[in-house]
Amino acid sequence: MSPFNQTTDNHQTFTLTGIPGMPEKDFWMALPLCLLYSTTFLGNVIILVVIKVERSLHEPMYYFLAMLAATDLSLSLSSMPTMISVHWFNWHSITLDACVTQMFFIHTFGGVESGVLVAMAFDRFVAIRFPLHYATILTHGVISKIGAIVLLRSVGAVLPVPFLIKRLPFCHSNILSHAYCLHQDAMRLACADTRVNSIYGLLAVIFIIVLDALILLISYFLILQAVLGIASREERLKALNTCFSHICAVLLFYMPLIGMTLIHHFGKHLSPIVHTLMANVYLLLPPVLNPVVYSVRTKQIRQQIVRVFCGDRIGP
Repeated sequence: MSPFNQTTDNHQTFTLTGIPGMPEKDFWMALPLCLLYSTTFLGNVIILVVIKVERSLHEPMYYFLAMLAATDLSLSLSSMPTMISVHWFNWHSITLDACVTQMFFIHTFGGVESGVLVAMAFDRFVAIRFPLHYATILTHGVISKIGAIVLLRSVGAVLPVPFLIKRLPFCHSNILSHAYCLHQDAMRLACADTRVNSIYGLLAVIFIIVLDALILLISYFLILQAVLGIASREERLKALNTCFSHICAVLLFYMPLIGMTLIHHFGKHLSPIVHTLMANVYLLLPPVLNPVVYSVRTKQIRQQIVRVFCGDRIGP
């Protein structure tokens, strides 16, 4: 029996959705998903291992990169169980408790990633504006405090979400729009007033995503000012080049998010497959491509990866 024809009496179980309208095609998503998750894990673990073992990379820039890699791993682990179970094993049911737990971690690590990108922009500003004092400003203690603030801010903002969802009664449809749980997706299934959830969700998005986007814009305005103040053209290009990987990471995070938001509000006439595709791109693309971008664009990372995994087997 198809999972979409199943009903629940106590409404404490949700039904996850694979490919809308084509549940028989879900299996064909299993292999691409496994490749994506494998690439995510391999790429981010390599980044973490290289930064851990190579003392030459024990600098603020690479500590923040390690935070980004750890966040990407955590975000992937948050969505992987249900994504694989839906597309590979055809298991579509998830309990309310498991659903709110998953949405807590997905939203939390999404907020952490946004905060880490802001911290990395601050790192680039300090490196370009105050190069002689870079190491004294961004000490190990300061970096640890920045990481703790980013994590605690996201946890604090998202923590009320599970409680706001669990207070709602679900007495109509229990079919979610994706193969994982999101606050706004579960909220629309409630048969009660959800204004508190909507208002809190909007405030959380403003406090994390919108605020971080504004800080990033201001940061790069200040970085551009600092770069233009450098006399040598070669030094200006070198300074800008150190920001390129971070700009790519910012675009990988915000462009799918903006695209998904626009489609959600203005693309209601589009096929549900388009909505599902954009939601999956937003969740899966940054963790896959961030390690690739930093490995290709950052010479020190690239050289140390070759050194750690190839050793003396390569020429000088």
